Amino acid sequence: MKEPFIDMRLWRQFAALAEELHFGRAAQRLHMTQPPLTQAIAGLERTLGLKLFDRTKRSVQLTPAGAALLPQVLDLLDRAQALPAQARAAAAGEVGRLRLAFVSTVGFGMLPQWVRAFRAQWPGVRLELIEATGDVQLQALGRGDIDAGLLLHTPGQAPPTLQSLCVAREPLVLAMPDRHPLAQHPVVHLREVLSEPLVIFPRPILPSLYDAIFALYHEAGREPVVAQEAIQMQTIVNLVSADLGVAWVPASVQQFQRPGVVYRPLGGKPTLAPVCETSLVWMATAVPPALARWIDFVSEQLALAQVKPQ
Repeated sequence: MKEPFIDMRLWRQFAALAEELHFGRAAQRLHMTQPPLTQAIAGLERTLGLKLFDRTKRSVQLTPAGAALLPQVLDLLDRAQALPAQARAAAAGEVGRLRLAFVSTVGFGMLPQWVRAFRAQWPGVRLELIEATGDVQLQALGRGDIDAGLLLHTPGQAPPTLQSLCVAREPLVLAMPDRHPLAQHPVVHLREVLSEPLVIFPRPILPSLYDAIFALYHEAGREPVVAQEAIQMQTIVNLVSADLGVAWVPASVQQFQRPGVVYRPLGGKPTLAPVCETSLVWMATAVPPALARWIDFVSEQLALAQVKPQ
């Protein structure tokens, strides 16, 4: 059976009488006369089907049921009082939930410090982090499962159907086993590695960067020899340490110091190394307030760090 709806005004009247234990003082506190208050309390008791007060000509006392109900009613009134401020805070993006997906490479760069700073500045926003490849992020954005994503692509290849903000740009470097003869050189030249077996991510998860790497080989008249595919950059580096081949990875991955692996930039002037961008992306439709707060925060962080993508 569905419980009857009880107007908030009745709960305020109950709380005033429970605290004053005097109809006259409670009515004065509520800016009303005593008879309507008496009728309201009687109506509340009828609706609930129980007595909340024991009344005599000289006293008013809470029944055990009324005493048990009072703390919950006071909590309800406090929460109702806070609702307007909470609504304004939610509209301003100061509270709420933000579901942010990210590719693993972002964890080597700016994301950890951004998360710490954002949570310190806006503790009312519940930031949910989800690691996911770019293709998974695009699907999740389309379904509404996430609010925004941080993904990799080559310059100018952010998904055209999404709003985007470039947050980093970096060249690819070559990860190779530390036992490789070229590991002793400070830089490597493309002609020296064209025949090396390659460990790379599958094309569907990062098509523009996959194509840029293949184009690098094709322009040199060679076809890459793919030895192994792996999804995560950490896994790719681990496979390099196992001597499965070499791998092109974003420069920030160099922070992942895996025993048995060294990182070397591509030499030559101008350098031929492909460049990748990391972009914050979100749907071009209405932006939730918490997401708008995050976009503003990221923009401020980029300005403070004087990050100016070339």
